[in-house]
Amino acid sequence: MSTPRPSLTLSSTVLDAPDAAELADFYRRLLGWETVQEEPGWVKLLPPGGGSGLGFQTAKPYVPPVWPAALGDQLMMLHLDFEVTDLEAGVAHAVAEGATPAEFQPQHDVRVLFDPAGHPFCLFVNDQVPGEPPAISPEWVAEQTREIAEQDRVTIQDAVAPDPADRPGGPARQAEPDTLT
Repeated sequence: MSTPRPSLTLSSTVLDAPDAAELADFYRRLLGWETVQEEPGWVKLLPPGGGSGLGFQTAKPYVPPVWPAALGDQLMMLHLDFEVTDLEAGVAHAVAEGATPAEFQPQHDVRVLFDPAGHPFCLFVNDQVPGEPPAISPEWVAEQTREIAEQDRVTIQDAVAPDPADRPGGPARQAEPDTLT
């Protein structure tokens, strides 16, 4: 017989930053949320009407992630997605509050931005009928895959199952035959 699962409620997602108060202030302005807890090195925001919030914790050794990441770069552990009704207006508002648009934008209907501490976050417009998958063409996926491969970016497969040749003591990769000569 298994033990019953205890009641668990997501209280907040916590982001590390060099200065918790500064990053919390950015998200407070961006989202219009209220500060409900503030102490040295810690701030918590909650949305109006309730729900899980965002927490911010000072972590002096914090290193911002690189996005999109190349092998060996600091990877992001998570990112936040915010639905907006107008993508251009959402981006303009975020930039006015201190966000920076990412150079690489992987989708036409999503904008990747960085908060002042370097955490990536996305703005998107949900104009899909509930339950239907987004309309992304196979051609677009193939084009994005080629662009990422050309930039030598880390893929999910690399992160989950790295090439054995990259592991210490791993087998050497066989050279590809030279087809140009």
